[in-house]
Amino acid sequence: MTTHVTTERSGFSFLRIAIALQTLTIFLQAVSSGLLMTSAYGEVLHSVGARVMYGASMLYVLAAVLAWKPGGGSPRPVGHAVGFLVLASVQVAVGIAHIPSVHLPLGVLMFGLSVLALARR
Repeated sequence: MTTHVTTERSGFSFLRIAIALQTLTIFLQAVSSGLLMTSAYGEVLHSVGARVMYGASMLYVLAAVLAWKPGGGSPRPVGHAVGFLVLASVQVAVGIAHIPSVHLPLGVLMFGLSVLALARR
């Protein structure tokens, strides 16, 4: 008995779910940044959210690789996912360095790119 793996355009693929999770975590980072400025627990939420967002970016890379190799899809999403992981790495670094003049606009850019990636899927 032979099993054949296919990918479907319709429905929710692992790649689409990973991008949606990434987009959601970036949005929640924007919310927690507001709490960071107004409450004592905002810093903890933003810090934990940064780790979750970075993990979601790594999951996006994994999902893109899995959609490409075994599924026979295009390698283009792998490049997008790796590029996004690089942006997430820069975002974490400038956040730790407390450079809001780069951190905030980069967060907005990342959210926009993530929404765009989700809309393309």
